[in-house]
Amino acid sequence: MIKLFLHPSQIVTVDTKGKNIKRGTEMNDLSVVTGHSLLIENNLIKDFIPDASVKKIFPDEILDVKDKIILPGFTECHTHTAFAGSRSDEFRQMLRGIHYEEIAKAGGGINTTVNAVRNLSFDELVNICRPRVENFISQGVTTLEIKSGYGLDFENEIKLLKVINYLNTIFKIDIIPTFLGAHTFPKEFKNDHKGYVDLIVEKMLPYIAENNLAEFCDGFCEKTAFSANEIDKIFSKAAGLGLGIKLHTEQFNSIGGIDAALKYNAVSVDHLEVLKQQDLGKLTGSNTVAVLLPGVSFFLNYDYAPARKLIDSNAIVALATDFNPGSSHISGLAFIMSLAALKMNMTVEETISAVTINSAKALNLSEDRGSIEIGKRADLAVFNTNDFSDIVYSIGKNLNYMTIKNGNVIYSEPTRLGGKN
Repeated sequence: MIKLFLHPSQIVTVDTKGKNIKRGTEMNDLSVVTGHSLLIENNLIKDFIPDASVKKIFPDEILDVKDKIILPGFTECHTHTAFAGSRSDEFRQMLRGIHYEEIAKAGGGINTTVNAVRNLSFDELVNICRPRVENFISQGVTTLEIKSGYGLDFENEIKLLKVINYLNTIFKIDIIPTFLGAHTFPKEFKNDHKGYVDLIVEKMLPYIAENNLAEFCDGFCEKTAFSANEIDKIFSKAAGLGLGIKLHTEQFNSIGGIDAALKYNAVSVDHLEVLKQQDLGKLTGSNTVAVLLPGVSFFLNYDYAPARKLIDSNAIVALATDFNPGSSHISGLAFIMSLAALKMNMTVEETISAVTINSAKALNLSEDRGSIEIGKRADLAVFNTNDFSDIVYSIGKNLNYMTIKNGNVIYSEPTRLGGKN
């Protein structure tokens, strides 16, 4: 099957010249192609055809994208989409000045959502998650990571991972499951941290690996969650079972998470709002991706991660929503890009690199997606503008017109209401 995307204003290739990442100053080079149409063959990117030569091409299908731009499909590399219940009462507390960590220490926070998840069936959780996944697809997301972490016992962590894997079978995008049993300590293990770590290591991880329920093992290294030593024990088991390693770290406190993650060649370290200068150098030239989550800083009115220092230090930087019910109830990826530009001093070009090729790298998937390079998957997003800057400039507005997965249109903008046919 040969398809031709005809006469786009721009093809924002994010070309990596075969390296499949962009670090440091490379993030500013988007390699924008104009005056060309894009040829897709057998679900792969085949060629860039000069517009003057398209009459010589005889595709099976032509998609007219005049006055629009084509980008690589977005990779959303850090979400907690599989949750239940509301934490709006805690939002009111935060507005009164009560810190997120104080709410967690008082028994709220993550454990509030755990209670809601435990009370719902598999089918109920699937139905809750469906529209959330659809929302990401409507924004141009073609690969979506979803973490567990709101079950915090064997039965409910497995239930969440099975929900995530089932969602991957019913949607046409790739949904990547991550095990986050080490999110916090459940109430029943409040005074027995060793017992819960042992449950993760001795029961949860072996079952998850044996049944291929997750691609990655994640954890939360924080004073109100897991120590670096506890994370090390969990990661040692996970890595031995063949799971990739990711870590929430340096969000509120620096307690050794960076070293624990890098010891196991973590694919990403996420948050980094309080990253220390001495730890910054550990990510310079590293293949571990720094996944930054400005939505959390915005939602909690808290410090932003040092994106400028990381990029200027030649790190690989990605962006994600961290969509969750407690600290970033934000699912708009374009809004995250705008926040990164306005609050973290990232250029428009850097934000685009961060949600495409580098986010794909944060899931070990950048060899076949994340940029528009010949031979890669035709995972694309078409935006209703003629200049890529508008995606970041149009704060809070979804400009995505069409989402393409493996060369197939899986979403197109609904017909606008109010006009006459």
